[in-house]
Amino acid sequence: MSTTERKPQDLTSDELIEAIVEYALDKKARDVVAIDLRSVAAFTDAFVVCSGTSDRQAKAIHDGIYQTMKDVHGIFPRRVEGLPEAHWVLLDYIDVVVHVFTPETREFYRLEQLWGEVPKRRYESGPEPELEAPIADDGEDEMELDLDADSDDA
Repeated sequence: MSTTERKPQDLTSDELIEAIVEYALDKKARDVVAIDLRSVAAFTDAFVVCSGTSDRQAKAIHDGIYQTMKDVHGIFPRRVEGLPEAHWVLLDYIDVVVHVFTPETREFYRLEQLWGEVPKRRYESGPEPELEAPIADDGEDEMELDLDADSDDA
């Protein structure tokens, strides 16, 4: 282990979840859910499950989580699986296991339903940024529709 690499224990499970969720949302992950498994599993404290719209976006979500966890926290996953196809990418941070799916694969495996009534937290992405500033209304070349006008006058 290099001197810059830290163990995942340097962050609490809840801090690890929040960081991973933030980095997934930065890459426009959808339907982000943290599943608290502490009461039912000994191998991890939680899953973070999210979707990308395609295998390319699923890979981008993986890349964003992996790179930012490395750069900001000095933490590397114990293992990564599924990256070549990127239909289901798994990053194992020991205390938190991240599952990045394409929508079809997520629907097929229904991972959230496998864990029954354990606590789950859903995260919402922020508002989509506007692509362009609204065009200023100078009042010229404006066409009004008079919906109350009598159609016989036309």
